[in-house]
Parts: sequence; C-alpha cells; structure tokens
Amino acid sequence: MIRIDAVWLAVQPIDIRAGVDSLLARVVQVFGAAHAHHGYLFANVRANRIKLVVHDGFGVWCATRRLHLGGFVWPRQGAAGASCITLTREQFDALVLGLPWQRLEQLKTITRM
Repeated sequence: MIRIDAVWLAVQPIDIRAGVDSLLARVVQVFGAAHAHHGYLFANVRANRIKLVVHDGFGVWCATRRLHLGGFVWPRQGAAGASCITLTREQFDALVLGLPWQRLEQLKTITRM
C-alpha cells in the first residue's frame, strides 16, 4: 500500500494525456515541490478524469481514474481564489467516488425533513 499523508488538489485543469514527468513538473510549478508521502490531484477540463501523482520517498506513482458516467466535483479556477486546495482523507475518498466532497460536514447532519 502506498502511504499518503496529505492530498493536494490542483484547481486548474490539465491535459489528461500528460505523463508522469509532465505532471511532476506541474506539481513543482503549482505546489512548489513534490513532498514525500503527498498526493497531488489533477483533472481534465470536463472533470470526468483525474490523475493522482504520489511521491513515496523513492519514486513517483501515477494513477488515473475515469468515471463512466458523470464527473468529479471539481472547484473552478476563481472559486476559492487559490490554485490548490488541501483535502482530508474523507474528502479525498468522496471526491474519487464523484460525491460532493466540499459539503461533507453539511451532509453529516439532517436539519430538515
């Protein structure tokens, strides 16, 4: 199992055909550096495909996920005013399933019937 201590999400879309070297260069450009045991998430323009780049301390892993229907809930470039966002493990798990990860805290409590 690959250890991931922190997950970072890049807001600006990428060309999903990019390979691990291009993505690693993008990680350094957007996040400043690729830290060991950190995961970096990128999406295409339609947000129906994502790539996760993980530096495990020895090398780099790259995983791709594509949803058959629908898309990932992805923030827009100007929405938060930032080019990257950090995610909790719970948010990451929801995001890769295509669920509304930004509203997890709100969804934990039912306030109306």
